[in-house]
Amino acid sequence: MGIPNIGMGGLIVILILALIIFGPNRLPELGNAFGKTIREFKTATHDLFDDEKKDPVNKG
Repeated sequence: MGIPNIGMGGLIVILILALIIFGPNRLPELGNAFGKTIREFKTATHDLFDDEKKDPVNKG
């Protein structure tokens, strides 16, 4: 079972719920933290694949 596509209506509902739960003052802080987390994840996976290309495992 895959993740269903979220349309514009779903994004609006998620944003409204985030505003209710966290308040408007904390949303920029949470957005920055989320962006930093995604950036670090991309960097780590990129480095992992680079290491794999440089030092392939011998299968023979």
